[in-house]
Amino acid sequence: MNGLSKMAATALLLVLAIVPAAIAETYTVGDAQQWDSNVDYTEWAKGKTFRVGDILEFKYGASHSVDVTTKAGYDNCDSSVATENHSDGDTKIELKTVGAKYYICPTPGHCQSGMKLTVTVVAASTGTPEAPTPPSSTPGAPTPPSSTPGTPPATPDSPPSAGTPATPTPLSPPPPPSGASKGVMSYVLVGASMVLGYGLWM
Repeated sequence: MNGLSKMAATALLLVLAIVPAAIAETYTVGDAQQWDSNVDYTEWAKGKTFRVGDILEFKYGASHSVDVTTKAGYDNCDSSVATENHSDGDTKIELKTVGAKYYICPTPGHCQSGMKLTVTVVAASTGTPEAPTPPSSTPGAPTPPSSTPGTPPATPDSPPSAGTPATPTPLSPPPPPSGASKGVMSYVLVGASMVLGYGLWM
C-alpha cells in the first residue's frame, strides 16, 4: 500500500470516528442551576431540539436523584413505575429512541414541587438543513395584479377558485440550527491536522 492510499484510509477512519461525536449534543439539564428544586424545567426545555444520540446530563446533590419513568409516573409523580433509577450525582442518559421521555426526582415532595422534566426526542440530524418548500400554486392560474384598496383590478382574468387564497401564505421560518452542528468544523480541522501530520511522519 503506497503512502497516498494509507493517508486516504486513515482519513476515512478518522471521519468515521469523528462524525458521530460531532452530531450528538450533550445538554446539562437546568444549565447552571442543574437538577435541583425551584427550577422550571418546562421553560428550560423550551426551544431546544432533542435528537436521537443526544445526551441529557443530570448534575445534582445528595438530596436528589433521577428516575426515568412513564407518562403516568411523570403526571402522578409516582416513582414506583420508574424504568431506571440513578443517584450518582452526575447521570448521563443517552436519548436512544424518538418520542416523549419523562424524568422525575423521586425524593418525597420534589416532583410535586416541579422537579420533573419531559422532552420530545426527534430523529437524528443528517447534518444538512432542509430547504423550505415553495407554496404550491394552481398551474395556469394567473396571479392577480396588485391594486390600490377600494379600486377594482385593472384586468381581472378570472377570479380565484373556491378554496384558493387570493394571496400566497408566507412560509414559516426554518427551525433554529441544532447546537450539534457548532463543533463539526472543529472536529473536521482536528481530523485533517491529524491526517496531514500522519502523512508527514510516514
